[in-house]
Amino acid sequence: MTDLPARRLLLVHAHPDDESINNGATMAKYAAEGAHVTLVTCTLGERGEVIPPALRHLTGAGLGEYRLRELAAAMRELGVDDVRSLGGPGAYQDSGMMDTADNDNPDCFWRADVDEAARQLVEVILEVRPQVLVTYDDNGGYGHPDHIQAHRVAMRAVELAAEAGHRIAKVYWNRLPRTVAEDAFARLRDELPGLPFAKSAAVEDVPGVVEGDRVTTAVDGTAHAAAKAAAMRAHATQIEVAEPYFALSNELAQPLFTTEYYELVSGERPAVTEADLFAGVEAGEAS
Repeated sequence: MTDLPARRLLLVHAHPDDESINNGATMAKYAAEGAHVTLVTCTLGERGEVIPPALRHLTGAGLGEYRLRELAAAMRELGVDDVRSLGGPGAYQDSGMMDTADNDNPDCFWRADVDEAARQLVEVILEVRPQVLVTYDDNGGYGHPDHIQAHRVAMRAVELAAEAGHRIAKVYWNRLPRTVAEDAFARLRDELPGLPFAKSAAVEDVPGVVEGDRVTTAVDGTAHAAAKAAAMRAHATQIEVAEPYFALSNELAQPLFTTEYYELVSGERPAVTEADLFAGVEAGEAS
């Protein structure tokens, strides 16, 4: 890939929809500012629970193909045009929830060889040469096997890419400060009677919640709130949106955050909270 923009961001996610929920405002912000934003999705989400009754006939590969189209629509809303499936569409299958029979499928992502999958991600890294990578923590945010594996593959790919000559300057994990989550859920409970959702989720149901001192970076995506909501709405099999809230298949409402939070885990830790994932990265660095 030639003539890459000066700033290059790579996000590694487990399933279609994870990117819009976790990083939709961030992706829209940087895409609008002219950064090159690349999304790598590790599975097609073939084991996802479908919300709309009219689409519940979709299962397995058919659901995966449909979710890939949803992902394309979501990325149009965010202004992102570099979207990859790790190893090619369907190379790794959705592993289902932890401790289910789906985990035993030899073709599922949970059973993938980490180094082999990481080498496929390195191919993308060496092509795009990102300065910044975003993924999950070592628990995958909430313990889903595909999220945990995405973390393992992404972090191993960072190591292998450095050995191959490209050092990623900054690596971030998705986070949410506990106090921010608690305040948002308090507002949600006050407004719940006016929403299409009967019950609220709990703070503990939100991936990546940590104490505030773990959070190094807060990206204000308020100007891109509509784009994030539209991208989430594009994932109609998985998400029901009623701004500024949404629900997954469990029908439990949770806040739709437009300021998105991160923990810098590789790179010089800032003395104060950053507002920019590229803070301290010189234009074109590591190109």
